[in-house]
Amino acid sequence: MQLSLYSNFIFCFILLLFCFIKSEKCDFSAESNHLHVCFSFYALYLLLLSNMYVHICVCVCVCVYIYVCVCPPARLLTSVGMEGPMSHRAPLGPPSAARFHRRRTSGTRDERYRSDVHTEAVQAVLARHVERKVAVPMPSKRRSLVVQTSMDAYTPPGDETHTKTHTCAPPTWAPPPPPSSSTQSGGSGNAGRLADFAGAHAHLSTWRTRTWRTRTWASRTTSRATSENITLAPCVCLFAGVPVSSRVSAKIQQLVNTLKQPRRPPLREFFVDDFDELLEVQQPDPNQPRPEGAEMMPVRGEALGVVTNWPPSLEAALQRWGTISPKAPCLTSLDTAGKPLYVLTYGKLWSRSIKLAYNILHKLGSKQEPMVRPGDRVALVFPNNDPVAFMVAFYGCLLAEVVPVPIEVPLSRKDAGSQQIGFLLGSCGVTVALTSDACHKGLPKSATGEIPQFKGWPKLLWFVTESKHLSKPPRDWFPHIKDANNDTAYIEYKTCKDGSVLGVTVTRIALLTHCQALTQSCSYTEAETIVNVLDFKKDVGLWHGILTSVMNMMHVISVPYSLMKVNPLSWIQKVCQYKAKVACVKSRDMHWALVAHKDQKDINLSSLRMLLVADGSNPWSISSCDAFLNVFQTKGLRGEVICPCASSPEALTVAIRSSQPPGRGVLSMQGLSYGVVRVDTEERLSVLTVQDVGTVTPGGLVCVVKPEGVPQLCQTDEIGELCVCSIATGTSYYGLTGMTKNTFEVYPVSSSGGLISEYAFVRTGLLGFIGPGGLVFITGKMDGLIMVSGRRHNADDIVATALAVEPMKFVYRGRIAVFSVTVLRDERIVVVAEQRPDSTEEDSFQWMSRVLQAIDSIHGVGVFCLALVPANTLPKTPLGGIHLSEIKQLYLEGGLHPCNVLMCPHTCVTNLPKPRQKQPEIGPASVMVGNLVSGKRIAQASGRDLGQTDDNDQSDKTAGICLTMFFQFLFLSEVLQWRAQTTPDHVLYTLLSSRGAVSSSLTCLQLHKRAERVAALLMERGGLQEGDHVALVYPPGIDLIAAFYGCLYAGCVPITVRPPHPQNISTTLPTVKMIVEVSHSACVMTTAVICKLLRSKEATATVDIRNWPPVLDTDDLPKKKPPALYKPTNPDGLAYLDFSVSTTGMLAGVQMSHNAVGAFCRSVKLQCELYPSREVAICLDPYCGLGFVLWCLCSVYSGHQSILIPPVELESNPALWLLAVSQLRVRDTFCSYSVMELCTKGLGLQTEALKARGLDLSRVRACVVVAEERPRMSLTHSFSKLFKDLGLHPRSVSTAFGCRVNLAICLQGTSGPDPTTVYVDMRALRHDRVRLVERGSPHSLPLMESGKILPGVRIIIANPETKGPLGDSHLGEIWVHSAHNGSGYYSGYGEEVLQSDHFNSRLSFGDTQTVWARTGYLGFLRRTELTDANGERHDALFVVGALEEAMELRGMRYHPIDIETSVIRAHKSIMECAVFPWTNLLVVVVELEGSEQEALDLVPMVTKAVLEEHYLIVGVVVVTDIGVIPINSRGEKQRMHLRDGFLQDQLDPIYVAYNM
Repeated sequence: MQLSLYSNFIFCFILLLFCFIKSEKCDFSAESNHLHVCFSFYALYLLLLSNMYVHICVCVCVCVYIYVCVCPPARLLTSVGMEGPMSHRAPLGPPSAARFHRRRTSGTRDERYRSDVHTEAVQAVLARHVERKVAVPMPSKRRSLVVQTSMDAYTPPGDETHTKTHTCAPPTWAPPPPPSSSTQSGGSGNAGRLADFAGAHAHLSTWRTRTWRTRTWASRTTSRATSENITLAPCVCLFAGVPVSSRVSAKIQQLVNTLKQPRRPPLREFFVDDFDELLEVQQPDPNQPRPEGAEMMPVRGEALGVVTNWPPSLEAALQRWGTISPKAPCLTSLDTAGKPLYVLTYGKLWSRSIKLAYNILHKLGSKQEPMVRPGDRVALVFPNNDPVAFMVAFYGCLLAEVVPVPIEVPLSRKDAGSQQIGFLLGSCGVTVALTSDACHKGLPKSATGEIPQFKGWPKLLWFVTESKHLSKPPRDWFPHIKDANNDTAYIEYKTCKDGSVLGVTVTRIALLTHCQALTQSCSYTEAETIVNVLDFKKDVGLWHGILTSVMNMMHVISVPYSLMKVNPLSWIQKVCQYKAKVACVKSRDMHWALVAHKDQKDINLSSLRMLLVADGSNPWSISSCDAFLNVFQTKGLRGEVICPCASSPEALTVAIRSSQPPGRGVLSMQGLSYGVVRVDTEERLSVLTVQDVGTVTPGGLVCVVKPEGVPQLCQTDEIGELCVCSIATGTSYYGLTGMTKNTFEVYPVSSSGGLISEYAFVRTGLLGFIGPGGLVFITGKMDGLIMVSGRRHNADDIVATALAVEPMKFVYRGRIAVFSVTVLRDERIVVVAEQRPDSTEEDSFQWMSRVLQAIDSIHGVGVFCLALVPANTLPKTPLGGIHLSEIKQLYLEGGLHPCNVLMCPHTCVTNLPKPRQKQPEIGPASVMVGNLVSGKRIAQASGRDLGQTDDNDQSDKTAGICLTMFFQFLFLSEVLQWRAQTTPDHVLYTLLSSRGAVSSSLTCLQLHKRAERVAALLMERGGLQEGDHVALVYPPGIDLIAAFYGCLYAGCVPITVRPPHPQNISTTLPTVKMIVEVSHSACVMTTAVICKLLRSKEATATVDIRNWPPVLDTDDLPKKKPPALYKPTNPDGLAYLDFSVSTTGMLAGVQMSHNAVGAFCRSVKLQCELYPSREVAICLDPYCGLGFVLWCLCSVYSGHQSILIPPVELESNPALWLLAVSQLRVRDTFCSYSVMELCTKGLGLQTEALKARGLDLSRVRACVVVAEERPRMSLTHSFSKLFKDLGLHPRSVSTAFGCRVNLAICLQGTSGPDPTTVYVDMRALRHDRVRLVERGSPHSLPLMESGKILPGVRIIIANPETKGPLGDSHLGEIWVHSAHNGSGYYSGYGEEVLQSDHFNSRLSFGDTQTVWARTGYLGFLRRTELTDANGERHDALFVVGALEEAMELRGMRYHPIDIETSVIRAHKSIMECAVFPWTNLLVVVVELEGSEQEALDLVPMVTKAVLEEHYLIVGVVVVTDIGVIPINSRGEKQRMHLRDGFLQDQLDPIYVAYNM
């Protein structure tokens, strides 16, 4: 008893310890864990047992069970020798028996017949990523963009069945569910999508983040905001000082974190950017596999046997069977129900062919000039469901000795594929097209009933071949049947990779020899029945179903594609019905037969001795063959029956397997990408299993040569292009001598350089190698070859990998296109597929993400773009396959209209040029000699002296009085009082209405008196004191001017403010309120209308009106004068505050002193030669900057008449400004870019009508555009070109430049040299260097001079970081020294450091005493060869962009306008765009002009354009409606305000794409 008890304890302890150890080593599944726990408790229960033998037996059984049944995957991994991280992971799946059991019980027929081993390989790759728990956000997408199609749409058989064979352990991983926030409109904005990214630590090298959201249908203004927008919305969080919605900020942070994850080791630099040329650096990987075998020897097929009864030509064979066995069936056509439609016997074929031959030669044209002569080319246009008419026409042409050119039926006049075929017909000289009666009736007709000429087609005579339309030949006429010779028998068209169509000529001797070789290879005998599913007009379908069948008197059952769409099993039914011996099919036909066979009974394929697989050379066809054999082996199908073949239009049939055991090879995908054969094991994930296509056809000699360069023989373990030397091949590309020589006249050489044969070889376009026993293995095609970074990838392999990721759930088989596009000097892979209508957006995105992962892991290459399009939208071939070249063309043109797009430029583009290190700038230690620093001229220039008087001053009648006024009056209010006394009736201002009539005007005296009444109003009703601030909220007009001078008379400081827009008060009124509060205005003056608007309910709901200062209505002014006018005593005192919103969205109030105002007006007067006799038309907003100075100040100072045209009036009458300039004969005019753009777009088609109305712009000498940005050359040139016919001289159009610290630095004026245009290297500009290039040079950027430097202005270019002067070859910040500089900011910043830095800066060395103002704009000076009025060389200032807007990306400085110009050119539907950086990501916002369905087309186009032209990867692409990008009153984009709106999720975008 004691022994039994001890033994119980010992064995139970051993059992528990064993279970514990196994649980540490094994990763149990759910059921295994339950069993493990059960056996552990059962071991404890054994302690109560007293029978030691029972206890021992139970313990042994338990241990054996745990070791054998619970942990087999660990033993499996150990047995195959897997080491590293995978050896410690969870098992990838159950054993193979359970694998097949689970697959058979899945209940889905589509899944059942997929390539099991390949699917397992792909899923195993995806299982590696499951533990990373990746949170992949989807892009923003409006609900209106979500594709809603029929759920029960029938899927026809695809053109191809893409399934590739990979082997691995099967997975147990299931995809994670989509984020729940993606289905909620409230939590799915930009912020939320960025927020979901925050903790992601995933290998997402090929993912792009996206999130769908529902659109909130709220009323929103689609017109572009033209007010200075200030962000007042409450902030959820603060990121880098910018109010950010938490969802957006985290979404972007997630994108940034994802891009920081480790990826594949980057490739070596492809080229470097050195400003002279892009140097290619070819550095192959030293570890890449290289061929090691001996040089291959050409392989010869078996000798072509000589059979005594073989006919001397194919026409002779037809004559023999047509006379000997006239009733023998030749061809049976079927209808869409599968019933025999017509049986063509050999007798009918012979007689009808003779009849057609006679009519071709004698009934077309006249006897003297027949249209068709022997040797001419004739087009054969027959549909795919009419093989009988085609066969008669083909043999009729052979009998008539004319050359048939079989082509497809044109679908429409503009069909791209048909257009290329038309080019082929034109090059072949085709003038006659043979067709059937039904096809002729179905062709498009004109109103007169004639067939129109198709695009790209020559003019054709359409000839119907039915017997009822033909004349009987005379009894004495008989076609001359000759032996086969070297005359052309027919021309077969071939579609190239780029969509072009070539014609391959086949001679009569090649035709006959090819038929004999096929007869010998396939062992064809007389009266055999063959079922043909292939296209009978070309390739294998033509060779077997039309030509070789007649040579051997075989009976062909032609199954049309229309029947296959309805009944995919129809070809098997015909095999059973007719006891066919041979069937010609493709892999797609086998696949769809597998799908439909379950509902069919009584299938017997024992009669088949040969199942010819036409596309058996494709590596992925092996899975279809295996699955078909596996299912139908029980139906009488034998393994040796399946015979894949390899063929091409140039070489015809290259190899064919006939009744020999199949050969297979498991090859390494990595080796194949380097063109090397490396045998691998099926346990590896990235392997490709290929099958042989038999041996070389009889009479042929095959060798493998290198695809590029000299046709040198490959080594035995090297992939190359197969070349064939045989009589039975094509002879040329018709009419293309050069291409013919490169393809059909190839002479392979050995490694020693000697020819291997004196006869020419033909390139087949097939890639492969010769295996043991002379078996031919095909690994791909030249047309499907994609070279990425020096590695070869086969498009079909990538298609197969994509299909292995749950293919039947989300996309259609045979509806996937893979091609490459050239981006940044390398090929990039693009995948396009048709999305099933029943798949959700979330599921489709998850599938796309997994496809990118699978391709990256298996093929070692990233996908540039993966796009899903709606079902049945890809261009198709007549047989239902996708038209690859058309799809690629649509992609390149941006016309694909996808419903889902996933781009991964960060993963694919690894050859970006390295950023240059910034060169050390000039420092204090440099030797300075004069104006030279380090051998370069210091970039500084100045205008003429402000105190000097030109000759024109003396020519004025009042010159002496003007000179006295200039030096006597220091304040503008005194100048107005003086003018009211000396010239009271002189008109200073004239305001025009929208109809061009004079609305109101002001003389000097009227303005003076009105200003006095305004001053009295301020003193009496306002109770204001000297120095109080007054906000002037007026529309553009006379009231604003009178109120301004009234403030000066009262000693107050005016601030002009744009009034709120009545229709958008909620957006514009807060800006008014902010300016009033920031300026500390003690009073608000406005009109009665605006005063009423400020007290409206809408205004009260927007802002609190009770906190406003007193509002005075100036429509009711007091009639008495003020007791006394204010007389300022300090010239440096504050005259007015200039509040504006810069292009960066910064609100700033600049203090302008009386001294600065006087100097400013004096400078403008001298530059523009303004005198009382002049008239100036002003179409500007009068609220800030130079526009305010010209509108309110200059006329009072200079005495000229200002014709005021409010820009808002041009919205109803775009011609108002130009008509006023013409009618009033104005010589000088000022406008903004928005006004110029409105005239260019609104009057582009009305120039003739305007000319008829008498519009004449020949008197205009200066048309100046006022702006704070780089001159828009394209707009000014378009404006000049458009109105050139109306007399506008191009030189008269110029620009002015000003900024916050100095409202006018440059202004072209009336005298001086013409504006200068230079072309600089954009790449050098990114490194702050200026390098002039020729016009049209690569990477050239045109820049126009920003105007002539104003008198009294000095400019220097300084380094914004070191504050040192720069040479004239450097780009730097523009610093200005002038008497009319601003005095400083007024409470806009509240920081003394910033105040001093902007307005009181000094150089770090050199001239350290001069006080400069920093403009905040980057530019450069260039001394030109032109001379100014003083005879000195002209220094031109070129403004490049704002320093605050310049983007530091990849160590280089980019300017938004350059990128925006490239983006606008990328697609015709892009109306406007803006760019800004965010956390080192480039964000591009584009406005879509067109349907929302085109939104996703813009994403790849924008990404590619920026990559190509700027070497930048776009991180986020935002597609919005027109009018979303905000602009200020000068027509300048407010990019920073746009950035804040995007981050706060306020844009309501159509689509937001996050590129990975």
